[in-house]
Amino acid sequence: MEPYSIEPVTIIEEVFPQDTNAYDTLFGGRLLSLMDKAGGIACAKFAHREFVTVSIDTLTFIAPARQGDLLEVTGQVVFTSNHTACVKVTACAMSKADWERKRICEGYFFFVAIDSMMRPIPIPQLTPEGEEAQAEWDHAASLKNSMLQKRSPSKA
Repeated sequence: MEPYSIEPVTIIEEVFPQDTNAYDTLFGGRLLSLMDKAGGIACAKFAHREFVTVSIDTLTFIAPARQGDLLEVTGQVVFTSNHTACVKVTACAMSKADWERKRICEGYFFFVAIDSMMRPIPIPQLTPEGEEAQAEWDHAASLKNSMLQKRSPSKA
């Protein structure tokens, strides 16, 4: 089974007053919600399946976005296993005056494909092409393995 699309998904939204805190900067939770949405849509586009979020790893807030900024949130599937897809999601803030991108956050979101009974189902497999894609694959595989080790009972 081949992926339907390996192209990234991009969402663009404006930071409105209701999205900000007392400092007129974007609430982290609002950004996290947009990033999760972009990741889920990237998975759906990739596999033509329904997905649920199972883990977020290595989420790094780099800089704030301010009221009036535009947010560009991009998700790209970088790793797959039998039922799981990992999406690298990057968020950038842009001023409407110059549209210059400033990276503000990135992280790795893990999703599981599900059927109508909420059971995991198989997905197409990504084949990394090129050194950069292989490096992302390896990094995501390492994150998944670490996550699985933390979940399994210790054998002390």
